[in-house]
Amino acid sequence: MPNLSTDALFILVKSLERAEKRNFKLYVKRNSASADLKIIQLFDALDKMKEYDEEVLLSKNESLQKQQLSNLKAHLYDQILSSLRIVKQNENIDLQIHEQLDHAKILYNKGLYIQSLRLLEKIKTLTKQNNQVTYLLQVLFLEKKIESLHITRSMQDRAKQLSDEIDEANERLSLIAQSSNLSLQLYGWYIQHGHARNDEDRTALDLLMQDPILEKVKTANGFYEKLYRYQCHCWYGFINQDFLLHYRYSQKWVDLFEASDNMKQNETAQYIKGLHNLISAHFDLRNFQKLQETILILENFSNTSIVLNNKNNLIQSFIYLYIAKINKHFLEGSFSEGLTMIPSMEAKLKEIDLYLDSHRILVFYYKIACLYFGAGKPAKAIDYLNRIINWKVNLRDDIQCYARLLHLIAHYELGNMEVVSYLSKSTYRFMYKMKNLSTVEEVLFNFLRTSIQQGGAENSLVNKNVDIKKAFTDLLEALKPLEKNKLESRAFMYLDIISWLESKIQGKEVQAIIQEKFKGLSS
Repeated sequence: MPNLSTDALFILVKSLERAEKRNFKLYVKRNSASADLKIIQLFDALDKMKEYDEEVLLSKNESLQKQQLSNLKAHLYDQILSSLRIVKQNENIDLQIHEQLDHAKILYNKGLYIQSLRLLEKIKTLTKQNNQVTYLLQVLFLEKKIESLHITRSMQDRAKQLSDEIDEANERLSLIAQSSNLSLQLYGWYIQHGHARNDEDRTALDLLMQDPILEKVKTANGFYEKLYRYQCHCWYGFINQDFLLHYRYSQKWVDLFEASDNMKQNETAQYIKGLHNLISAHFDLRNFQKLQETILILENFSNTSIVLNNKNNLIQSFIYLYIAKINKHFLEGSFSEGLTMIPSMEAKLKEIDLYLDSHRILVFYYKIACLYFGAGKPAKAIDYLNRIINWKVNLRDDIQCYARLLHLIAHYELGNMEVVSYLSKSTYRFMYKMKNLSTVEEVLFNFLRTSIQQGGAENSLVNKNVDIKKAFTDLLEALKPLEKNKLESRAFMYLDIISWLESKIQGKEVQAIIQEKFKGLSS
C-alpha cells in the first residue's frame, strides 16, 4: 500500500527535483533576512529523512526548537511554493496570465490607467487563445472597473461592448461549470461502483444523463464545453458497457486536443486521460491494431518535454502506459511475458507511492493478480489479491468483489477445498451486500458448492467416477449465453471465466486458450 505521510511539508520537499532544490536555496538566500535562513537547515533535515518523524527531526537538529517548529514549517512551505512559482511560470499559461494580471493591477494602483488597459487588452487575447475563460472574466471586470471610475476615452460604446463580453463569458463559464459537474458525478459514480450492476444502476445513470446541460452545451463551440460533453458521454458509455459509445466519444476527446496543440500543454493531464480512455475502448472492442497504434502515441507523448518536465504528467503517463501494456498482454494471452514487467513496475510504484491514490493502487494490484493467474501462478495471484481484500478502502466495489471471487477460484486451482468451502460463503455474502451478484456469479457459486459436496479437488472427483470435464462443460454451456446479456456481461470484463473453463476442459493453460483466440482475432 502507498506510504501516505500526513505531513504536507515533508511530501512537498520530497517531490522536488535537484534543480528545484538548488533554485529554492538561491531564492531564499536572495530574498530572506539572515534570521530566516534557519528554514534552509529545516529544509536540509527534511530532505535527508526517508520518513517523517518529528522527534527524530528535533533530536538531530538541536538548533530547531519545538515551539518554533510550527512557524518554521509554515514559512518554509510558503517559500518553497514561491520559488517554484518563479521556476514553473513559463510552463503554465495560467501562471503567466496571473502574473500579467498582477502587473495590470499594479499599473492601475499607480494611476497609470491607459497603460493598465493596454496590458489588459493583451491579456485578453492570451486568454482567448488558450481558452482561459475564468481569467478572461477577471480581465473584463478590471476593465469595467477602470472604465466606470475614470474617463479614459478609450473608445466609443465601450460600456455596451464590455457588458456584452461579460455576458458571453458568464454564459460560457456557466456551461463549463455545469457540464464539468455532470462529468465529475459520472466519473465519481464509476470510482465508487465500477460498471453498472443492474437495472437500478442504469436508471440512475440515465437520470443523470437527462440533465438539460447536455442539450445546452451541444451547440457550444468552446474547447471546454466540448471536452466536458465528450467526457459525460464517454463515462456513460463505459459504465454501461456500451463500448461503441465509449470509443466514439473517447476519439472525439482525443481529436479535440489534436486540433488544438496549445491545449495539449495547457491541459496535458486531460489529454493523457483521453488517450487512456481511447486505449481502453480499443481493448474492450478488441481493436488490436488501433490499440497498438494508440499505445505508441501515448508512449511517444510521454517522452516529450511537456511530460518529462512535469511530475504530475509524468506520473499519469506512467500509470496509463503500464495499464495499457498489461491490457495488451491480456488480449494477446501473453501473461508469462507480462510478468517480466512487474519488477520494474513495482519499483516505479514504490518510487511514486506518495503521489498515488488508492484507486490506482487497487487497479494495479488486481491487474497484476490477473497476470499471475493467467500465467498459471495462482499462489502469486493470491498474494496480490490479499492486498486488496485486507485493505479497508471504500471505493471500487467491483474490484473488491471480483478480487474475492478470483481469490476463491485461485484457491480452487490449488486444490485448497477447505479454504474454498469457507471462502465461498464469505465471498457470496460480501458480493450480495455490495449488490454485485448476478446470474453469472450465482451459477459459478453453485458449481463450486457442488464440487465441494462431491469431494472437492479434481482427483477425488475422478475417484468417485464423476466426469469433471462434463461438470466444467455444463458450467460453460450455462455461462456462454450470458456473455451477450449486458447486465450479465460485466462479470466477464473482470474475469475471463470462459477461457478458464475452456482450459479446464481442454487440459491447457489459460494463456494458451487466449493465445489461440487472439490468433483468430488478428488473422
